[in-house]
Amino acid sequence: MFLPSRKPEKIKNLIEHIRNCIISGAYRDIFHAIVRKNERNITLPEIIHVLNTGRHEKSKDRFEKAFNSWNYAVRGKTIDGLDLRVIVSFEEERKLLIITAFYIEGRH
Repeated sequence: MFLPSRKPEKIKNLIEHIRNCIISGAYRDIFHAIVRKNERNITLPEIIHVLNTGRHEKSKDRFEKAFNSWNYAVRGKTIDGLDLRVIVSFEEERKLLIITAFYIEGRH
């Protein structure tokens, strides 16, 4: 008999965990993020800045059933003052995956 796996618990101290991954270099873009960054003219340094200085938007977190993992939303300002949301997940809670990023009100 097949039993569905339980939904994993969300990571506590998310921002600290993200920052530790960045400091140790344990992060990467997934293909979707690479495509979207190019389409939206978003740079990796902008994403890293927001992940280091932004805040966790818990209400925007989503559970991805297909991957049995949580996607977390982090929102903050770029160095240029633009409002950016970055969606991240984790590989086995050790490696940060950058899923996508987008400007909240579009880039002017």
